Amino acid sequence: MTSLIDVIFLLLLFFMLTSTFTKFAEVELAAAGSGTAADSTTKPLFLQLGTDSLRLNGEDVLLGALAQTTLAGAKPGTTVLVSLGAGVDAQRLTDLLVALRGLPALNVSVLGG
Repeated sequence: MTSLIDVIFLLLLFFMLTSTFTKFAEVELAAAGSGTAADSTTKPLFLQLGTDSLRLNGEDVLLGALAQTTLAGAKPGTTVLVSLGAGVDAQRLTDLLVALRGLPALNVSVLGG
């Protein structure tokens, strides 16, 4: 019985020392700011995210091609409203948010449903 306890202790020690406790990837989310008004001269852009589709202001776009759309030339502070379709999972939304992170001029707001 004593040798079994020693083996379990060694396995426990091995797994504790070899495992990592850091997160693989993080997506920063920020709460909406209070008291700041949006620029009324810039129209917001509208993204509709589906399980297998992505539409920017009603036109189909590819997730990997967002940098070649009107989002890339948007003025700093432009609001992008993201609407989630039925059945969209968290990984699909995370992929979109990571792609939008590469366009720092945008203020992204995810609309809840």
